[in-house]
Amino acid sequence: MMTNQMTGKVALVTGAAAGIGRATALAFAQTGARVVVSDIVVDGGQETVQMIQATGQEALFVRADVQQSAEVAALIAQTIATYGRLDYACNNAGIEGVPGSTVDCTEENWDRVIAVNLKGIWLGMKYQIPAMLQRGKGAIVNMASFLGLVGYELMPAYVASKHGVIGLTKTAALEYVKAGIRINAVCPGIIATPMVERFTGGDAEARAQLAALQPEGRLGTPEEIAAAVVWLCTDSASFVTGHAFSVDGGIVAR
Repeated sequence: MMTNQMTGKVALVTGAAAGIGRATALAFAQTGARVVVSDIVVDGGQETVQMIQATGQEALFVRADVQQSAEVAALIAQTIATYGRLDYACNNAGIEGVPGSTVDCTEENWDRVIAVNLKGIWLGMKYQIPAMLQRGKGAIVNMASFLGLVGYELMPAYVASKHGVIGLTKTAALEYVKAGIRINAVCPGIIATPMVERFTGGDAEARAQLAALQPEGRLGTPEEIAAAVVWLCTDSASFVTGHAFSVDGGIVAR
């Protein structure tokens, strides 16, 4: 990854208290960007900021629940008030929900997963795009999943939300491509994150079974996903928009 290519720019990452979000915030900082770190987990978000500051880069933590319009609006407003601009955004905040069949999935679980994973990304773009339009340029990366491209038993709400993210990304990309804003989605495979640890209950055998699903035979790392996010925001990806970019060790190629 090239360093200093984003010097003077500002990047926002939601769900940045741990996992892919934290790795993405750190990756933006490594390129020279000032980073706004957001999450509902205050301690983890502040820790991410401290990790960035330890490298000599600037970072700011803003607590925001992506389900709440007023909080997302305030997040963008504080970003602009602090740094005067918004160049890049990674809408990463998401939850896995409670596993269960389509019949057994509760209405409460369905509503919560859709609200965080899909509505949260829509709200992010709703307020990020106008901020970027002021400068006539920007890049947004929405976090989907390989499960936005294929089905998977016992996760109906999650799968539906991630399919929705891809459709929403394509629509927004078409709407704003001529305004200088590129919008893409990244579709991670099974990545070694706290979410996967919760899913497996920390069981080594279950973790190995998940790794075996991917042709590469291992779990991906948050840093591998972060590298894809940052690349999509660089000028190296200047002709890429509306794309669902799989970073999955080959799992959807089966």
